[in-house]
Amino acid sequence: MQNVLDRITANPKFLEFVAMRSRYSIIMAIISASAYYGFILLVAFNKEFLATKMGPGMTTSIGVPIGVGVIAFTILLTWIYVRRANTEFDAINESLIKEAQK
Repeated sequence: MQNVLDRITANPKFLEFVAMRSRYSIIMAIISASAYYGFILLVAFNKEFLATKMGPGMTTSIGVPIGVGVIAFTILLTWIYVRRANTEFDAINESLIKEAQK
């Protein structure tokens, strides 16, 4: 088993794969964090905007759908990441293992 592991970690394709997957994860994390921190900054610096009612006679402020939108956006980002991980990343991983077992 150790021999297969050594062959996988020594494979330049594996190093490219790890770098690609890490870059993708970091980009997705930055996008997700930006959405959350952007909302928090909006709460901190523009409360009046978030407190604006959705329309005349409505009790819901504009901050509620924006907050729900942030949550929905990060769920969407998670789905995108998982989909890519379960297809492209898993396929590359499997091919690296098969190549090392030869």
